[in-house]
Amino acid sequence: MGHPARECFQSPRMPPINTAKMRKSLYAFLFPMLGVACALAQTPEPGKAAVQPKARPPWELEWAYLSKYHDADARLGPAGPTENRVVFLGDSITEGWGNADGNFFATRSYVNRGIGGQTTSQMLVRFRQDVIGLKPAVVVILGGTNDIAENGGITTLEAIEGNLQSMVELAGANGIHVVLASVLPTLDYPWRPGLNPRDKIAALNNWMRQFSHRNHLVYLDYYSAMVDAHGALRPELSKDGVHPTSAGYLIMEPLADKAIRSALKG
Repeated sequence: MGHPARECFQSPRMPPINTAKMRKSLYAFLFPMLGVACALAQTPEPGKAAVQPKARPPWELEWAYLSKYHDADARLGPAGPTENRVVFLGDSITEGWGNADGNFFATRSYVNRGIGGQTTSQMLVRFRQDVIGLKPAVVVILGGTNDIAENGGITTLEAIEGNLQSMVELAGANGIHVVLASVLPTLDYPWRPGLNPRDKIAALNNWMRQFSHRNHLVYLDYYSAMVDAHGALRPELSKDGVHPTSAGYLIMEPLADKAIRSALKG
């Protein structure tokens, strides 16, 4: 048997869509709604004051944070001829030291010039103002871990070494003895996980040790005194695996004192 004939129906032709007109209508609807949403989001609840964003200090708007210690440096002025002043230049590990044990600095002629998050590139820019301008007898340089953490972007060990070498050369040209401190051990950076920094830290410390020996500098080995069997900062010395607690600084302090005495002997 043959199949019954199929009836064919032709759909009515739709008028062409005016996309420009449709877009204009959509914008006309959405923009007022967006404005209402923004206004509601910024309107405080009844009885509550609007929360103002916390004002940032001016130096946080600078790349090297030169303004942070500018006024303090001016007040302190250069060291006198008989003062064996020591400047500690570094990052958050140095800055946090003053908060954890301010007496370590206050009871000695030690000046803390650490700034959290800084790389050796930023420390190098600050070196003239925060070190040379204070005319110390000794500078203790502790930096490099934030370079390895890529705080300033991807870099190389050679670049970090070059920054450290430049600081050493600036110090030598101005009659300042140098203590070059090792990078502290860590297995990971909480703010930038997955970089596996252990081997780079070990390589940088090895370079610093050899560089110090060749150039008659004092190498300050915090690393060996604070590392565990896995290459991490010992857990009883840190809460985040990077920054020392008071217990960690208590280990660092006599090591720093000893290194400074050695540097002063020339």
